[in-house]
Amino acid sequence: MDGEPASTRWQRLGSALRAGYLVTQRLARTLVAAMHSRWRRSLQLRVVTTTLLASVLVTAVLGFFMVQQVRSDLLKAKEQAAFGDHHIGLTAALGILQDSGQQDPERQLDEIVEELSARSGSTGLYDVVILPSVGGMTGRASGGVAEASVPTQLREEVQNSGGDTQHGRYTEIIRGSEREPGLAVGAQLSSAYELYYLFPLDHEQQMLDLVQRTLALVASVMVLLLAAIAYVVTRQVVTPVRQAASSAEKLSSGDLSERMRVRGEDDLARLAVSFNDMAGSLQEKIQELEELSKVQRQFVSDVSHELRTPLTTIRMAGDLLFEEREAFDPAVRRSVELLQSQLERFEELLTDLLEISRHDAGAATLAVERADIRDAVLRAVSEAEQIAEKRGIKVVLRLPAEPCIAEFDARRINRILRNLIVNAIEHSEGKDVVVTAAGDRDAVAVAVRDYGVGLKEGEEHLCFDRFWRADPARARTTGGTGLGLSIAKEDAQLHGGWLQAWGRPGMGSQFRLSLPRVSGTELRGSPLPLVPPEVALGGTLSVFSGQQVGLESVRGAGAGEEA
Repeated sequence: MDGEPASTRWQRLGSALRAGYLVTQRLARTLVAAMHSRWRRSLQLRVVTTTLLASVLVTAVLGFFMVQQVRSDLLKAKEQAAFGDHHIGLTAALGILQDSGQQDPERQLDEIVEELSARSGSTGLYDVVILPSVGGMTGRASGGVAEASVPTQLREEVQNSGGDTQHGRYTEIIRGSEREPGLAVGAQLSSAYELYYLFPLDHEQQMLDLVQRTLALVASVMVLLLAAIAYVVTRQVVTPVRQAASSAEKLSSGDLSERMRVRGEDDLARLAVSFNDMAGSLQEKIQELEELSKVQRQFVSDVSHELRTPLTTIRMAGDLLFEEREAFDPAVRRSVELLQSQLERFEELLTDLLEISRHDAGAATLAVERADIRDAVLRAVSEAEQIAEKRGIKVVLRLPAEPCIAEFDARRINRILRNLIVNAIEHSEGKDVVVTAAGDRDAVAVAVRDYGVGLKEGEEHLCFDRFWRADPARARTTGGTGLGLSIAKEDAQLHGGWLQAWGRPGMGSQFRLSLPRVSGTELRGSPLPLVPPEVALGGTLSVFSGQQVGLESVRGAGAGEEA
């Protein structure tokens, strides 16, 4: 605007320039990143570019030396011709001086210049310059050439040499305001004068320019042809390699029928044949393993079902004996109690085996309902009450005040949480166990923390393997089957969630269950950290920042209260 102050206009202009600079910088970085990515990912581009650069370098070096050689030969030939013409002219000038006798010296000089200039022809092969060797005398020059065109160094050489010895130097021929490169050749004409020939080098310059243009054109065509040849040659190699990479990716993704096309009998064809043989062998082995796995799963399922009937009969007899155990002597009563506990463990093992077989067969389904994850935590803690009381352990609950509603299978989630709490109690070494629940906009999570023996490096993944135990020599006090964490992992994945473990020797362990709030959506994060805050911060935070609540008060804690 017209009334706008100059400072404001300059500020607006500066802001626009800065914005333009930032946009240009961003575009340049994007372009460089794209070119760098393309350079790293394309073997063909690297080969063609390297060939192109090497060709440019080689042709440039060869062209430079070739131009220098042509230039040297042209100038050498020009020097030889110039010295020859000058010698002929010097001889003719001396003859004119002898024939003219006592003629006026000025007239002699004009005659010599006229005669020698006529010898150069209509094309002006050279210009004639006669310069006095002593002061007070005037010289002559043809073609409007300035006497300053003769280099001072050349005149000194001619004057010092004496006689008819010829000397030459490159110079600039001056005609008025025009200057052009030339060659000056001179010798002593008499004791008073010197004769010089000035040869223009425009013809040689034209020839040299023509050679340079021809070399540049030929070099450019040759470089492009070499790049095209490199492109064609590398394409013959890169295309089968790319096809092999594509086939390998399809094979790794599960398409076992993928094969490479075999063409010819060269090395690439042998590569394709070997790849196809490998793919066929892998397909056969994988099919054999799938059949074996299917047979094994079916066997486990059948055995588990078949054992149900005799187990039921044995269980009925065991229950009857257990109810009458007080009537037996101590040794028999102890045997009846052991029988009852082992029957319970056997029944749990069969149940877990059936569940595992359903997961392996892909037959496990979810009975999804909207529920509060806090209720699931309270129910699981309540079921672990007796085990914790026997070991004298308190379970500390850290539940949010607001409901954490999510869609999940309550039975399976309850089984996961009960398994995690029982495992924490068993490995807590008499220390309390902390159960934390939290939720955010997209997910809910429960973390079970103990301060017992912990996990060694790498065991945070092994603990989910079937029948794996951290310490094989450790006595199992809770009658677990060794399949609990494996089933819990399968149940969590069936919900689209995560079940993860963290642990350090002597610092305890923490297991975290994360579930999406809406069933079927992708889980992108968890409301709770996997590593406990007091460990992640590296400080000495208090183990319990909230109120400690024993199992005896769990039943009285409301679902919406922090216990």
